[in-house]
Amino acid sequence: MTDTSPSPSTDLTALARKALLEVTPESTVGAPAGTVDEGDGVVSVLFANRMAGYPGWRWTVSIAQVEGDDPTVLEVELMPGDGSLLAPDWVPWSERLAEYRAGQDAEGADDERDESDDDSDDEFDDDEDDDESADEDADYDDSDDDESDDDESDDDEDDFDNDEDDLDESDDDDIDGVDVDELDESDQSDESDESDA
Repeated sequence: MTDTSPSPSTDLTALARKALLEVTPESTVGAPAGTVDEGDGVVSVLFANRMAGYPGWRWTVSIAQVEGDDPTVLEVELMPGDGSLLAPDWVPWSERLAEYRAGQDAEGADDERDESDDDSDDEFDDDEDDDESADEDADYDDSDDDESDDDESDDDEDDFDNDEDDLDESDDDDIDGVDVDELDESDQSDESDESDA
């Protein structure tokens, strides 16, 4: 591929432009941008592209020239130039899916590792709390206080007995705000309504 000249011969340029206008509006075709000798009698005529979505792309018209025959258009295409914005390489779905699953598995393993780290941290914290509470209990342990502690525990038991007496038996039938006795009464009234009918 060799650039032959910045301006192609007039005959090839006119033929190339005519071929371009068969596939795209004239507003998308810019000025001639040169020619490229493709070898074996094929020349590509380049035109600037005026479409906003394709910066740096060029219209390319490949023309075959055989001695004794008129030039023939082989193909017309929009080709990227240097620095043109291109789509990423195509990757088969099976490969993309495999990569996705591997990423999900790795993420799941990270989550499990984080959870196990949190659990071990919690166990370590619990052990420290137990040690601290044992130390605090030892600091407050005094033989002179044993008698007063016994008296206080008796008072606590009496308070608990009084609390049990305060409980209303009807509260035992309440389950999450539903009075079971009330439901039984409504069921009985529904049955009597049905028997009356």
